[in-house]
Amino acid sequence: MRTLDVGWVTCAASPECAGSARQPYGRCLAHLDHGELDEVVRDLSPGSAIDLRGTTVGMHLLERILAATRSHLGRARFDRAVFPEEARFGGVVFGGDVSFDHARFHRLASFFDARFAGNASFREVRFAKELSMHGVTVTGHAAFDRVSIGRDALFGTARFERTVSFESAELHGFATFDGTRFTGDATFRGCRFGRAVSFRKAEFGGLAGFEVARFWAGGYLTPATVGRRLTLLGAWAGNGLDLSVSGCPVDLRRLWVTGRLAVRLDDADADLEGATLLGPAVVSGRGTARVTSLRGVDAEALELTCVDLSDCRFSGIRHPERLRLTGCAFATTPRGVRFALRWPPLRWWTRRRTLADEHIWRGWSRSEAEPPTPHRLAVLYSRLRSGVDDKAVAADFAFGAMEMRRITSRSSGRWLLSLYWILSGYGLRMSRAMGWFVLVAAITAGSFLASSVSHAARRPIGPRAPAPGIHLFH
Repeated sequence: MRTLDVGWVTCAASPECAGSARQPYGRCLAHLDHGELDEVVRDLSPGSAIDLRGTTVGMHLLERILAATRSHLGRARFDRAVFPEEARFGGVVFGGDVSFDHARFHRLASFFDARFAGNASFREVRFAKELSMHGVTVTGHAAFDRVSIGRDALFGTARFERTVSFESAELHGFATFDGTRFTGDATFRGCRFGRAVSFRKAEFGGLAGFEVARFWAGGYLTPATVGRRLTLLGAWAGNGLDLSVSGCPVDLRRLWVTGRLAVRLDDADADLEGATLLGPAVVSGRGTARVTSLRGVDAEALELTCVDLSDCRFSGIRHPERLRLTGCAFATTPRGVRFALRWPPLRWWTRRRTLADEHIWRGWSRSEAEPPTPHRLAVLYSRLRSGVDDKAVAADFAFGAMEMRRITSRSSGRWLLSLYWILSGYGLRMSRAMGWFVLVAAITAGSFLASSVSHAARRPIGPRAPAPGIHLFH
C-alpha cells in the first residue's frame, strides 16, 4: 500500500507495511528495534498523542504504550491498524478524539470501562472475535458504521453522551445493549443482527432508529424510555420480535416479522401501515395507547387489546376477518344536529361506534389520504365484525355495513333498505321499532277514541218518541 493510498507517510521497512512512519527513523513503531522503541516510549507521558495508523500492534507494543502513558492517551489514531493478538484497552482514558477506522482485530477486543473524552470513530472496523464495550463512556459522537463483529458484542451499561451510529453494521453473534444510555440520537439503520439482540432497560434520549434493520434471530427492544421516536420502518425479524415502548410514537410501517410479534404500548402511538406479520402478533396498550394505521397490513393472526382505534385507518387491510379486537375504543358518530346542502338538509345521528375511514368519507375529519368508497367500507365493516369481542360494537359494525350498502344500492333497493332503516334500524335498533309500534298504537287508539266520541255526539239529546201502539194518558 503506497503513501498516496492511505494519506500518510508509510513505513520504509517494507513496501507491504502501511504503518505510519515515526521520524526520524522513517519506520513504524512495529519495525523499530529495541533501542529505538525505548527512545520513543521514554518520550511518552499521560495524555500523549499516539499515531499507530496502519501499524501492526502486537500485545507487547500495546502494553508498553499503555504503561508509558499510564493508560491515559491523548489524540489517538489507529486507522487501518492490525491487532493480531488480544487488544485490551480496559479502563483506558482517551483524552482526545480517537479513530480506529478500517482497523482489524484478529482476537478479542476489550474496551471494558474505557473513557472517551472526545469523539470515537470505529467505521468499517473488522472484529474477528468478541468485542466488549461494557461500561464505556463516550462524551463526544460515536460512529460504528459498517462495522463487522464476528462474535458477541457487549455494550451493556455503556454511556453515549451524544449521537451514536451503527449504520449498516453487522453483528454476527449475540449483542446486548442492556442498560445502555443513549443521550442523543441512536441510529441502527440497515444494521444486521445475526443472533439475538437485547435492549432491555436501555434509555434513548432522542431518536431510536432501526430502519431496514435485520433481526435474524429475533430481538428484544424493551427500552426503559425513548425521548423522541422509535422507528422500525422496513425492518425484518426472522424469529420474532418483542417490543415495549412508553410515551413516544412508534413507526412500524412495512415491518416484516416471520415469527411472533409482541408490542406493548404505554401511552404510546404505533403505526403499522403496510406491515407483514406471518406469525402470531399481539399489540396491547395501557393508558392512552393508540394505533394510528393498519392500512395494507397482511397478518396471519393479529390481536389488538386495549388500544385506541378512533383515528386508525383500516382501508386496504388484508384478511380483516383475522383481526381480534378486544377492549378497543373506536370513533363515534357526531353529536347534535347538523345541516347539509343535500337532502335531507337537517340531520341527526344515533350514537354508534364507527371506523375512522367512515369519518374521512363523510367529511367528519380531515385527511389528505383518499377516502374509501362506501362499497369498501361495507365489506370492511362486515369482515371486521367477526373479530370484535364486544357485542354492542359488533352490532354497530353490522349497522355500518348495512348503512354503506343502502348508500351504494340502486334506487329500488335503496327505498327498501331506507324503509328497513327507518322502521327498525336494519333490525338492530329495536327501540326504533318499538317507537314505531307505540306511535301506531297511539294513532290507532286515538282514531278509535275520536270515532267513538264523534258517534256519541251525533245521537239525539231530547225525549224518545213513543213506540207504535203505546199511548200515554195524562
